Amino acid sequence: MSNNPQMHLVDLRSDTVTRPTEDMYEAMRCAPLGDDVLGDDTTVIRLEALAAETVGMESAMFVPSGTMSNQIALACHCERGDAILIEEEAHILYYEVGASAVIGGVVSWTLPSKGGAMDPGEVERKILKSSLHTPGTKLICLENTHNRAGGTIIPQPYMREYRTIADRHGVRVHLDGARAFNAAVAQGIKVSEITQYVDSVSVCLSKGLGSPIGSLLCGTSGMIGRARVWRKRLGGGMRQAGLLAACGIVSLTGRVNRLKDDHDRAKKFASAINSLEGASVDLESVQTNMVMVDLSDHATAVASNLEAQGVLCLPTGPKRLRFVFHSDIDDRATDRAIDAFTKL
Repeated sequence: MSNNPQMHLVDLRSDTVTRPTEDMYEAMRCAPLGDDVLGDDTTVIRLEALAAETVGMESAMFVPSGTMSNQIALACHCERGDAILIEEEAHILYYEVGASAVIGGVVSWTLPSKGGAMDPGEVERKILKSSLHTPGTKLICLENTHNRAGGTIIPQPYMREYRTIADRHGVRVHLDGARAFNAAVAQGIKVSEITQYVDSVSVCLSKGLGSPIGSLLCGTSGMIGRARVWRKRLGGGMRQAGLLAACGIVSLTGRVNRLKDDHDRAKKFASAINSLEGASVDLESVQTNMVMVDLSDHATAVASNLEAQGVLCLPTGPKRLRFVFHSDIDDRATDRAIDAFTKL
């Protein structure tokens, strides 16, 4: 029996908790390395070229985290004092510790949404021209899938409308696509069919795609050139980063299609929990690998009781718990999580 306590837990706190696979360890062992800050780590170069091709953009840059990727994008698209339009509970606002104000110095105009999809008409109405009195809107920020809405997908017609609006007003569009591959797999389309509507995208390797570390910022060659300056400025330049990039190559070439398994298990779990007294799930919102469970009891108390049974999750509100399915959760672990809930 393993002495690693993590092996005995059903960890549904996030899809960031996955451990590297054996093929990732082997890829790391064999990876040709250089100095990425000096531009000669061939494994990083290969990963960046693969990412750019996959999302249909000119260039890409490997960074340590999605937060850094998003904030570099804002800094590249905007000058200090410019305005962005963004959904009111977006990750960029909610989970990046005010970085858009501290680093990019941008003004954030927020809009409500349904499942992370802002009304296109309201987006257009909120766009401002710069003047002596008002900050000009330079960027529309989207999040697909949407974290706090429970992994919901922005419909493709909305993505198309945002692009049309942005072009009409000379505004750019950035996509926080940390889980864009989840959105693509759930819709049965290529991720490039989503990213065709944006000027830049941040995609995360260390969530559903299973890498231990890293995100990719993709955009035009000119933008990524500026982004490399910002990465260095923020301390994100890494040296023999090919060790990590090797895992990213495994993620992009072999870990995308299996995301459907996570989605299927999330739906199975959601349906089972929704049938229990004292718990409810908006089943229409379970579109990818997340399940938000609304409770009659306090979320922290329920989370503690589940942890005592070896099931980990995260409270996201006074009476709401989040469960995220990923590659370390198989059918048996899903059944364990359901069984733990039935014993509360």
